[in-house]
Amino acid sequence: MSNVVRLRRNTEIPLNNATLELHARRLAVPNYDRSALTESVVHVGVGGFHRAHQGTYFDDLARLGFTEWGVSGLGLHRRRLKEALEPQDCLYTVVEQGSDGAEGRVVGSMCRYLYTPDEHVQAIEVLADERTALVTLTITGDGYHRDAVTGDFDAGCSAVRRDLSQAGPYTTAWAYLVEALDRRRLAGLPPFTVMSCDNLPDNGGAARKAVVGFAAQRSARLAKWIECNVAFPSTMVDRITPVLNDAEIAGIQYDFGIIDRCPVVAEPFRQWVVEDAFSGSRPPLDEVGVEFVSDISPHKLVKTRLLNGSHCAMSYLGILLGHQTTDAAMSDSNVYRYVERLMRTEVSPLLRERVTIDCADYQSTLLERFSNPGMPDKLSRLAARGSVKMPSYLLPSLHEGRAENRPTAMLTLALAAWIRYLRGYDLQGKPIVIEDQRGSELRTLALTGLADPRPLLNVRDVFGSLVDDVVFVEALE
Repeated sequence: MSNVVRLRRNTEIPLNNATLELHARRLAVPNYDRSALTESVVHVGVGGFHRAHQGTYFDDLARLGFTEWGVSGLGLHRRRLKEALEPQDCLYTVVEQGSDGAEGRVVGSMCRYLYTPDEHVQAIEVLADERTALVTLTITGDGYHRDAVTGDFDAGCSAVRRDLSQAGPYTTAWAYLVEALDRRRLAGLPPFTVMSCDNLPDNGGAARKAVVGFAAQRSARLAKWIECNVAFPSTMVDRITPVLNDAEIAGIQYDFGIIDRCPVVAEPFRQWVVEDAFSGSRPPLDEVGVEFVSDISPHKLVKTRLLNGSHCAMSYLGILLGHQTTDAAMSDSNVYRYVERLMRTEVSPLLRERVTIDCADYQSTLLERFSNPGMPDKLSRLAARGSVKMPSYLLPSLHEGRAENRPTAMLTLALAAWIRYLRGYDLQGKPIVIEDQRGSELRTLALTGLADPRPLLNVRDVFGSLVDDVVFVEALE
């Protein structure tokens, strides 16, 4: 927030419906009658990303006069967020931080927030309400309860078995969705659309497997009805939204004169691409920049290979060099040139014949976003869960590059950096905290082969057949 002109002290005003006019002097506030919003969208998992991403799109719709798409938020785990949102009438601040300054807006698209452990009945009722046409999800990959080997829904996990054995409150999103869909089926009402906005390779398919899989544990007829009638469009979402600490929240209060218990900061860039497949009514999100497509796979491919893959490479190299944030890493000319060359010479050539998207323009945008000093994303966050991210985002490019006899020196360096990171200390000997569910296993193997990567490469469910490529292993070593 350093680029924002500071206000006088003691001018902070609480955020709620009654104070919106006062805040309009410093922030963009809703220009619509919030009481006229129809709650036709339910969002499960109202974290910072949803508030900075989907919430702003629905707020934009309302500002254009489309008041039929108000949002009800459901939280399964965070009572604190309800305690923060309710006193401010579910209003919250989004600060867009660019390289040349910050702009704030108050988002008013959320009509209410239900904390399901205390408001189980109300949560089922809003989902079962015939006005609810769309349910969106940001519950993280772990919330899909997928079998680690098959990728199918794990009906045997403890959370699912617990929800199947009781009448609520539930601990999984799927129990709420299936219960509400069953009520709508029995009442002769059409189903809602289920739209995952989580960063999964096939988020629509993952949501379908989870809902149908949970329903099948209750009733084969119900599962069949859902399979035949409910749409699960895939999506691609993108906006950098770092987690704020107390000092940063206090800085927003100081800079904008607003007392907000749950503000979020985001980069100016945002993107939302949606598969055009809905059970019923479709929100006119294309009026506010959302792209509806028949096939989302090219968009996901470009994002995962260029953005997420570069994030992986940058995070491990940056941490080894002692950097802590993306902007700090990219201010290192060696890292900047490396990331630019990785995308331009090794990853993009693998994509050009498979997508019509302008990869060159996308790369330029990414370099600008990564370098934004107002949006310092933590490298430790990007480096976490490498055993999941690397096989999903970076290693596919390496496999393809090797198979097609293309240049892979930059991709190889990224993998070498991850292996070096897994030893648990940087190039200066400073300890690294490895946040990964398989961290202990992989660290042991990385230390076992200090001069030989093959013990680690033999973990084939992560590295595939790379260990069999003798020339590559020598280069990696």
